[in-house]
Amino acid sequence: MSGKAKTVVGLLVFVLLICVAAVSYNMLKGKTPPQSNIDTAANQQSAPGAAGEPNGRTKAPDFTVADGAGKSVKLSDMAGKPIVINFWASWCSPCKAELPDFQKAYEEYGGSVTFMMVDLTDGQRETKNIGAQYVAGQGFTFPLYFDLNGDASNKYVRQYIPMTYFIDKNGYIVTSNEGAIPNYQSLVKGINLIK
Repeated sequence: MSGKAKTVVGLLVFVLLICVAAVSYNMLKGKTPPQSNIDTAANQQSAPGAAGEPNGRTKAPDFTVADGAGKSVKLSDMAGKPIVINFWASWCSPCKAELPDFQKAYEEYGGSVTFMMVDLTDGQRETKNIGAQYVAGQGFTFPLYFDLNGDASNKYVRQYIPMTYFIDKNGYIVTSNEGAIPNYQSLVKGINLIK
């Protein structure tokens, strides 16, 4: 094969690879969940590994985390009130950006809604001490929990953090939001769906 023929074949293979990559990208990009599905998927059950019940609703899977004193706390311990669960870490910029809105919502709705702000600790990049110092340094007073063993994150965190779930008083997931909630109004909209 001559040098020109090799160049033409190589160029055709390169163009073919580019076309395959472009088609693959377009197929996969539609499968990425929206950043905010509070507005687009209100009342849609977002199942984190739980089987749906006959009524079409999804019961929130139970998990165990630790409170600031190191005491084990289960999600099921919070039954009877609507629950907002937010998974975050202090190294996560989008997580930190939305925490002031959660503080504001906690101050406004904390009497009627349970807030579980779950710090995703890994023992290295994020530890209980790092998370607690960040929250204290910002003056946040919302209830802080630590996922020391990964029980909660294994059941609820899909791919991205922050991740927020809105659970009604009967323990059913009403909606969720993967990624940062865009603004306070969207957070309130999610809370109103479970009140």
